[in-house]
Amino acid sequence: MIPRALFALACALLFVGGARDAVDRWINATDLPPLLVETSKEVRARDGRLLRAYMVDNGLWRLNVSATQVDQRLIDMLIAYEDKRFYSHGGIDGLAMLRAGAQAVRHGRVMSGGSTLTMQVARLLEDGTTGRWAGKLRQARVALLLERRLSKVDILNLYLLLAPYGGNIEGVRAASLGWFGKEPTRLTPAQAALLVALPQSPETRRPDRHLQAAIKARGRVLARMVTAGVVSRDTAEAAETEPVTPQLHPFPRLAPHLTDRMLAQFPDQRQHVLSLNRDVQANLENLAMDALQTLDPSLSIAIMAMDHRSGQVMASVGSASYAEGARQGFVDMTQAVRSPGSTLKPLVYGMSFDQGLAHPETVIADRPISFDGYAPQNFDGQFRGELRVADALRQSLNIPVIMLTDEIGPARLMATMRRAGMQPDLPVGQAGLAVALGGVGVTLEDLMRMYAALAQGGKAVDLTYEPGPSPANGARVISRSAAWHIGHILSGIPAPPGAPQNRVAYKTGTSYGHRDTWAIGYDGAHVVGVWIGRADGTPVPGAFGAELAAPVLFQAFQRVAQQTTPLDPPPPETIMVSTAQLPQPLQRFRGRRAVFLADSDAPKLAFPPNGAMVSRSDSGVVVKLRDGVPPFTVLANGVPLLNGVYRREITVPLIEAGFSELSVIDAQGRADRVRIELR
Repeated sequence: MIPRALFALACALLFVGGARDAVDRWINATDLPPLLVETSKEVRARDGRLLRAYMVDNGLWRLNVSATQVDQRLIDMLIAYEDKRFYSHGGIDGLAMLRAGAQAVRHGRVMSGGSTLTMQVARLLEDGTTGRWAGKLRQARVALLLERRLSKVDILNLYLLLAPYGGNIEGVRAASLGWFGKEPTRLTPAQAALLVALPQSPETRRPDRHLQAAIKARGRVLARMVTAGVVSRDTAEAAETEPVTPQLHPFPRLAPHLTDRMLAQFPDQRQHVLSLNRDVQANLENLAMDALQTLDPSLSIAIMAMDHRSGQVMASVGSASYAEGARQGFVDMTQAVRSPGSTLKPLVYGMSFDQGLAHPETVIADRPISFDGYAPQNFDGQFRGELRVADALRQSLNIPVIMLTDEIGPARLMATMRRAGMQPDLPVGQAGLAVALGGVGVTLEDLMRMYAALAQGGKAVDLTYEPGPSPANGARVISRSAAWHIGHILSGIPAPPGAPQNRVAYKTGTSYGHRDTWAIGYDGAHVVGVWIGRADGTPVPGAFGAELAAPVLFQAFQRVAQQTTPLDPPPPETIMVSTAQLPQPLQRFRGRRAVFLADSDAPKLAFPPNGAMVSRSDSGVVVKLRDGVPPFTVLANGVPLLNGVYRREITVPLIEAGFSELSVIDAQGRADRVRIELR
C-alpha cells in the first residue's frame, strides 16, 4: 500500500498541476488588445533629424520610438522607480502586490498600486482604469499574456510609446520634443526624472499648468534615484536647481509645403527621409520671413537651394508663412507656374554660342527692329547701339536676345528647356519670340533645373528630394564651353549694394507687368533661386528682380554655406580671344534679317518723323539728316529734288498738299525714307 504521506503529496502535485494548467488556459484564452499602435507620420532630413511630424487621427502627438532612441539614464530611472524587478518577473510582481495590499490594509486606502510596467502597458493598450479591482485583474491577465508573447524590450518599447505626458502628448519622444524641444537621445538627469514622474499623474503635473507640482514630482523621483544608486546625491541636488520650462515647445514644422506634398504623394508611408539639410532649411525659412519684413504685406516669397553636383534639394521654402492671410502663405510658390522674365536669356545665349551664331566677344546691335510686326523694347525703352554679346547679356537687353532667338527658333528653345528637365507651359498657341523674354510659364523648380545644367557644364541635372547616391549624368543641354562662357559672363554681373563680392554667377528677372521678380545663381557647388511677388499674380508696381530678389539671393548663399565654391575653370576647347581675333563671321552678328536691315551708320531722316503732318510753307519742308556718308541725294515720291548735298539740315522744295514720301540716299547707296502729309 502507498503510504498516506506519499498519496497526499501525489494529490497535491496533481492539484497544483491541474491548477497550473487551468491558469495557463485562462491566460491563453485572454483577448489580447491590438499591439499595433498608430504613430505620427514623420518627415526627416537627410541626417535623420525631424523636419515635421503630423498628429495621429485622434489628435494626439504620438511619435514612434524605441528604447535604443532614448537616453539610457531615463530607462534606468524608469525601471528603478516603476518596476525594479521588471526583467525578472513574468508580468506580475508578487512582492509588489503583497506590499501594496499590506499598505492598503494598514492605511485604509491605496498607497501604491503594485502595478508592473507590463500591467501599465496592458492598461494603456486598452485605455483601462487603474484603481478598480476588476480593472487590476484584467490588467494582470493581459500582462501575463504579454510576457508570453513579447520580449521585455518589446514591452518596454510599448510603454515608451504609450505613456501619457499631459494634454495630447503620448510617448516619451513626443514628450521630450514637447516639453524640452529636443529628441530624448540625450537628456539631463532633471529632464529624465521629469519624464519618469509625469505619466503618474499627467494632467496634475503638467508644467504649463501645474509647474510646482511638476517640480515636486521630479524631486521625488530624484530622491528615489539617490536611494536606488542610479544617480549620486550631488547629481540629484544639481538637477533640482535646473529650471522647468512652463510651456510646450512647438513641434517641428519645417518645409511644410514640401512635407505636405510628400504625404499626398505617398499617403501610406509613415516615415519619409528627404534630401533636405535641416539647418539650411531653417536658415532660409528665417531669411524668407526677414526679407518680407519691410515689404508690402501682400507679397510672398519662395527660396530653393540645391547641390547641383548631386541634384539633391537642400532647402525648399514655399512661402514666408504657412497660413492664410494677405500673403496667402498656404500657396507653395516653388510649384506655381509664373513668367520667368529675363531668367531664360542665359540659355538663349548658350545655344547661340553652340550654333556658331555668336561668341561672347561678338559685336551685336541693340537698335530698333521689327519681326513681322513684333517690335521688342528694352525695359528702360533705351537703345545702346553696338556692344559685345557678353555685355548685352550682363545688361539683360531684350533686342539682342530676340535677334538670337529668331535665328535659333522658339521651338528649338522650348525643346532645349525640356531637355534640361523643365516643363514650360505656353498660355496659348505656338511658341513665339517672346518666350525668350518670359512669354512662357515655368516654376521655380524648373529654373533650378536649368541653372543646375549651366552649373554642371551644360548637362541636365535630375532635381531630387531623395537622399542617396548621385544620379548618372543627364542629357546634354549645351556644350561645356558654352556653359562656361555663360557662367563667366554671369559671374561678372556686379553684386547688389552691400552684398559680398563672391563671384556668384547669377541672373535677375522681372516679368511683364512687374508680377514676378526673380534672382537665380550658382557657384561651383550650389544653385539658389529666389522669387518674390504676389501669390495671386497681380502686379507689384515698381518691383524689379535686381532690387527685390537679388539681395535675398546673396544672403541665401551665405546661409547655405560659409563660403562660396569657385566656379570650374574653362574646358580646353573654350575659345578665349578678342573680337578682332574671332573668325570674320563671328566678329559681328548680322543674322538672316541683316540683308533687310540698314547698317547702324546708314543715313536717317531725323526730321520730319515718319507719319508726321507738316504745315506747308512757300520755301518747302525743312529736312534734318543724321549719319550716312555725304554727298546726299534727296527725293520726293521717287523724283530727285536735290543732289550733291553735304549739309545735314536742308529745305526741300515740296509745297503741294497731300501725302508724300521723302527719301535720302548717301554716297554709299544706303537709304532711308519717311511718309509725311503736307497741309
